[in-house]
Amino acid sequence: MASVKTAISLIAHRDATSPVLDAAGIPAVSAGTCGPDLASAPWEFDLAEALAGTPGYGPGASSSDVAPVSTPRQGQLPQEYKDADDGGLEDRILAAKAALGDRVVILGHFYQRDEVIKFADFVGDSFQLANAAKAKPAAEAIVFCGVHFMAETADMLSGPGQSVILPNLAAGCSMADMADIESVSACWEQLAELYGTEPDAQGRVPVIPVTYMNSSAALKAFCGEHGGIVCTSSNAATVLDWAFERGQRVLFFPDQHLGRNTAKAMGVPLDQMPMWNPRQAWGGTDERTLRDARVILWHGFCSVHKRFNVGQIEKARAEFPGVRVIVHPECPMPVVDAADEAGSTDYILKAITAAPAGSTFAIGTEINMVNRLAAQYPQHTIFCLDPVICPCSTMYRIHPGYLAWVLEGLVRGEVLNQITVPEATAIPARVALERMLAAKP
Repeated sequence: MASVKTAISLIAHRDATSPVLDAAGIPAVSAGTCGPDLASAPWEFDLAEALAGTPGYGPGASSSDVAPVSTPRQGQLPQEYKDADDGGLEDRILAAKAALGDRVVILGHFYQRDEVIKFADFVGDSFQLANAAKAKPAAEAIVFCGVHFMAETADMLSGPGQSVILPNLAAGCSMADMADIESVSACWEQLAELYGTEPDAQGRVPVIPVTYMNSSAALKAFCGEHGGIVCTSSNAATVLDWAFERGQRVLFFPDQHLGRNTAKAMGVPLDQMPMWNPRQAWGGTDERTLRDARVILWHGFCSVHKRFNVGQIEKARAEFPGVRVIVHPECPMPVVDAADEAGSTDYILKAITAAPAGSTFAIGTEINMVNRLAAQYPQHTIFCLDPVICPCSTMYRIHPGYLAWVLEGLVRGEVLNQITVPEATAIPARVALERMLAAKP
């Protein structure tokens, strides 16, 4: 099966040579991808953002999300890497890896493009890679082919003297940016006014903050400072159990869908899960609703998983009787309810690995992972619920050119794109992260 990059290139070529015209005779955007810019090289967006003076997420699922001014931007990649073809970049990456040996470890998230993931020493979800960051204490450098919050986490969990590198600084996360330390702190102060700070007769404090791994180091530190914890999609239920033992209710940020789906599966009624919108007074809710709340959900979401809908599931069932539908818990609740199962990326992988030959799967998660699974398990029929190729905008900003650039920098003794979390932030964040690592599902 062709990689996502190859599929996008083929669609772009088809549209350029035989464009589909709309009613006015103007070339229409192909239904094959969520945007024609996906065929462009990531460094074109680095340059465009530099010239405009404003950051962005790039083409893909998050293209319409508004990036805050503080979003990191990538400087210009040297021309030699832009000009190199795929084969040339592969030779340079392999040569640099051979020269560096055990001095470097490359981590790759499941959602990363195939052209990068093939060079990774570890491939996994955010939970697995958080552990992998600790697994090679002798490595001088950890090159994280993922997004910014993941590299921050690796820096906080890595050993002294280890450098964490993000090949493209523009690889952020729009979901993570939907909750910032100022907004969460303001929310926390309002909740303290409402609930007070004293524990109940069972010793449970009024609120426990829980942040999803997809959040900044500052928010992880906030949780560490306020008796809270970090969760991943694979241990969210375990983390909520931990929190309910210690608190009367939970403030869950930034992803509303993971919080709602997890708490609902644990038996928390929907009317006890109000949503907090930081742009509205009292979060857009009222004091009575908040007093009855068990889980207060932040108004955030993943733009990749927001694309999935119940109609796609119905279509898959109609076309493939007996299909097994598995979606990520970042999907909206109606999608999770309509699916057969919901689980983390590692859950999806294990389900496919354990299935009998000839199984059919419709998967609701990022397209790079789904296409890779289809190629790795040809004994099954595996396809993405969303028929439109629309990868994670920020993961797609990592390209072999950037990987070659940072690895060759290490060969020269130069650390490029290092991600460093200030110790004042890292200390309390590590407290919340270590609680997460101990909360094994």
